[in-house]
Amino acid sequence: MRHYARLFTQLRQTMVQAKTWVLKHHFEGFPKDGDFELKVVELPDFKDGEVLLEAVFLSVDPYMRVTQSNNPAFPVGCHVVGRCGWRTHTVSDGSDITRVLADWPQDVSLSHALGAIGMPGLTALYGLEEVCAIKPGETLLVNAAAGAVGSVAGQIAKLKGCRVVGSAGADDKVAYLKELGFDQAFNYKTVSSLEEALKNASPEGYDCYFENVGGHFSSVAIQQMKTFGRIAVCGGISLYNVTTPQTGPYPHLTMIFKQLKMEGFLVGRWEHKNEESLKRMLTWMQEGKLKCREHVTVGFENMPAAFMGMLRGENIGKAIIKV
Repeated sequence: MRHYARLFTQLRQTMVQAKTWVLKHHFEGFPKDGDFELKVVELPDFKDGEVLLEAVFLSVDPYMRVTQSNNPAFPVGCHVVGRCGWRTHTVSDGSDITRVLADWPQDVSLSHALGAIGMPGLTALYGLEEVCAIKPGETLLVNAAAGAVGSVAGQIAKLKGCRVVGSAGADDKVAYLKELGFDQAFNYKTVSSLEEALKNASPEGYDCYFENVGGHFSSVAIQQMKTFGRIAVCGGISLYNVTTPQTGPYPHLTMIFKQLKMEGFLVGRWEHKNEESLKRMLTWMQEGKLKCREHVTVGFENMPAAFMGMLRGENIGKAIIKV
């Protein structure tokens, strides 16, 4: 404890500065460079129970390392995940951060705590197991399937004995899905008919649908569901930057007559299961059953560019910043 107290005293004597990206203007349509501003700020005095975090990798969810601590729950050098914004350094009281698994293996990059062995991976797992209750032999449709969530969802479904169809917006992403073991994959941007592409990929329809996109794709896909099909709604990236609210068309009668279940969800609902679930996925990764590609951009100053690139679909797998 004296060691932490000495670091605490040193921190108070030399104020720490942090680089931080702030939002200058709310987006009108797609974000632009001018919507962001890089600032340097001085962190507040270090108080009892607080820790100083230094960003190692950043996403929409920052992954941090504790560099100074006056909180015994977070010793210096431990790694945590927190929603602290686009910042190089943050002072936290510990309530908004979570420690990475204590027995994290040395041969697995800690950056995966932002992807497959983190919130995106848990989203895929819970969407399949808790929302869809997917069963062996069923057919799953995943859109945005080459992204951080979709690529994991497809692989987990294969591990559970399912047939998986994925769509993506580029030919290299389609090739990646086939490498991962997807049974069928297609480029939704180049097919002449989305309806025909979905029918050709699974003529008998789909038992489950992992929805990441929304909009037109969703309206067409719902028509291809089997009776009593289940739909897990995780995201709607096609709608995030629209300037006019979208109102349809929407296949209401299909929902009724096929008796479909459609459920939106947030991953935090099953937080009590996270430790066991993360260990299970970490084992799959170490066994080579779960493969995860990362799209790494180096440099904190490139954060807005990486964010806009992600919205344009430039990444395969999890998009992260290496600070």
